[in-house]
Formats: sequence, C-alpha cells, structure tokens
Amino acid sequence: MQLTEFKALTFDCYGTLIDWESGIATSLSKLTARLENPLTRDQVLEAHARHESFQQLVTPELPYNRLLQVVYKRLAEEWGVRYSWDDAVAYGQSIGDWPAFPDSASTLQYLKKYFKLVIVSNVDNESFRSSNAKLAVEFDAIVTAEDVGTYKPSHRNFEYLFDVLSSIDVKREETLHIADSVYHDHQPAGQLGLRSCWIHRRFEQRGFGATLRTLAEPSVEFKFTSMAQLVKAHHEQLSNG
Repeated sequence: MQLTEFKALTFDCYGTLIDWESGIATSLSKLTARLENPLTRDQVLEAHARHESFQQLVTPELPYNRLLQVVYKRLAEEWGVRYSWDDAVAYGQSIGDWPAFPDSASTLQYLKKYFKLVIVSNVDNESFRSSNAKLAVEFDAIVTAEDVGTYKPSHRNFEYLFDVLSSIDVKREETLHIADSVYHDHQPAGQLGLRSCWIHRRFEQRGFGATLRTLAEPSVEFKFTSMAQLVKAHHEQLSNG
C-alpha cells in the first residue's frame, strides 16, 4: 500500500498536529506549583487523561473548552489544591494557546497539494479556530466533537465524518486517518474499516501521556514518529513513480 493511493487525509488535531501535552502541562503549571508533593509531567498528564475521558463519557454534549473547566476542578480536588472558578475558566480558554508541533504547518501545506484535508477532533469550534491559525492551512472540512455531540472514541464521530467525506466526494476506502492516539482514533478507526497512519509522537517516552492506556499497539497501515517523516515517505513514493 502506498500513501499516494489515497484521495483524502483525515487528521486528529490535538496530540497529532497541536502539541497538547505541552499545552496542558504549561496551562496547569500554576495549579501544579501549589502541590505539596510535586508530580512528574507524565503523572500530571495521566491524571488529566483519566478525568478528561470520564467527563467526555458522562457529559458528551459539553463543549471541550467548558469540559476542561470541570477537568481542572476535578484535578484540583484530587490533589487537594486550592483553586478558583476563574482559574478553571482560564484553563478552558487556554486551548488556543497550545502550540503546534514544529513540523505541522509546513507538512500540511505540502499535503494540501495532493490530498483533501479534513479535521476530526475532540474540540469545540471556537477553540479550533485559534489552533487552525497556527496550522496555516485551509481544511476541506472540519468535524468537531461539538458538531457531533459526542467525543471520540465514539463511533458516532467517525460515522459523522463519513457523511461529511461523502459530501465532498470522498469514499471511506479513499481515506487515510492520521492520528497519534490509539485510544481515541486508531481503535475505533480499525473497528469501522477506516485505514490509519500512526504518528507516534511519544516514541522516545514511556507511557501514554495525555491519552488513556491501551493494551496493544494499533493495527495500522503506516507508522511514523513525525509528520515530517510522513511527508518524506510520500515524496519518495512520488519520485519512484
């Protein structure tokens, strides 16, 4: 199978294109600085993953920026740290400040020449607008959790995506889904027959960071450690005809 065979690329955003782990850690730094017993960065991220995934399950209709307010409150309570609701609101508003990975904008601009590009993300529309500015590319379609009313890994988000793809004349079998998270993306994609590419951003680190732990590596068609590697592979396939 070749990357050049596909007509459209669908992307997870946070963790794949936007460095959400750095964004989360930085935005929580004032809270974690109040801890009597300091936590490692991964301990903070793992606690965040646990609360976030639970909240997404029980309040799927809550937009992501507001859901993060609740996550902030639960983290502060778990850690026994004082907080104000203004702090929680500010954390929810921090999404737009989370940085893009250094290779994201340039690689998306390259891929735009050859594919239709679509976002399918666990985010609210307002926050994604700020992130999109950092990615510096115009997507052919954008699917957010706010649009769907549920969060990945719900199959509803991908079924909604397939309907959007159909509206821009793309079939499921012509699509490659690109993501970092096994839990949010590769497992449901595989269950629904959507081929996928793993951008394994944490390849040099242990653990699962800001996503829930899964038992096994995903079954994917392609695996790279960066978007830049993916682009290099595509360029080489074009050159080899």
